[in-house]
Amino acid sequence: MRLRDKVVIVTGSCTGIGKAIALRCATEGARVVVHGLEPELGRAVEEEIGFGRAVLQIEDITTGGAPERLVALAIREFGRLDALVNNAAWVHSSNIKTTGLELFRRILEINTLAPYALIRAALPHLQETRGAVLNIGSVNAYCGEPNLLAYSVSKGALMTLTRNLGDSLHREYGVRVNQINPGWVLTESEVQRKQEHGLPEDWYRQVPSVYAPAGRILMPDEIAHAAIYWLAPDGGPISGQVVDLEQHPVIGRNPPKDATNMPT
Repeated sequence: MRLRDKVVIVTGSCTGIGKAIALRCATEGARVVVHGLEPELGRAVEEEIGFGRAVLQIEDITTGGAPERLVALAIREFGRLDALVNNAAWVHSSNIKTTGLELFRRILEINTLAPYALIRAALPHLQETRGAVLNIGSVNAYCGEPNLLAYSVSKGALMTLTRNLGDSLHREYGVRVNQINPGWVLTESEVQRKQEHGLPEDWYRQVPSVYAPAGRILMPDEIAHAAIYWLAPDGGPISGQVVDLEQHPVIGRNPPKDATNMPT
C-alpha cells in the first residue's frame, strides 16, 4: 500500500473525482479527511472508508477560516498531514455575455483562491512530513470552451500557481506541488449538467469519436489511480509539473474530420 499511515485531505470528495480519489487513497492505506457540501453523500464516503480511517467536514471552502478548520481537523483526528488534494471546484457555464464580474470573482474564489488558502494553511504540517500537494485542474486551462470562460480562466490560474509553488515550496520547505488536468470525465455532476443542456439521459453512451476515440469518456477512478502516483513516495522529487489526463492530445491535435458539436 503506497499511502500506508499517511493522512490526506481531499476537498470536494463527497462526489465525482474527489470521491474516487478519497476512496483510492484509503485503499492505499491512508486516513482521509473527506470534504464537501453534501452531508448524506459525505457520510456515505466516510462509512465506506471505515470508522477511524476517515473524518468528514461539510463546509463551503470559501467561508472565512474554512481552510484552517479543515487542516486543524486532520491534525486533531489523525495527528499529522501528509498530502492535500485541491479538488473542489465549481464548473459553471458562462461566456463573455453572461460572465459578470461578480460571477467571475466567485468562480476564481472557489477554483483558484481557495486552493491557495488551503496550501498556506497546510504548509507548516506538510513541511514536517515533507508532504505533497496535488491540484486537480482541467484541460480547459489551455484556452477552454466558449461557454466555460470563467471556469477555464480559473483553471489556467491554478496551473500557474502549481508551477510557481511547485518550485518555491519544494526548494524552501521540501513540499512537492503538482497538478493533473483531467479531460472529459463521467461524474455525477457532468451527467446532470449535460441533461440540463438538453441531452438525453444516456448521452454518455453516444459521444462522438472525435471527443472519445476509446468509445467512452473517462471515469473518476481512472483519474484517482493516476493521482496516487503524485501523493505517494513514487513521485520522488518531482515537483511543479502539470500532466494532462485525456485520451487525445489537447495541444497539437490533428484536425478532426467528423467533428460533431455537443453542448458544453
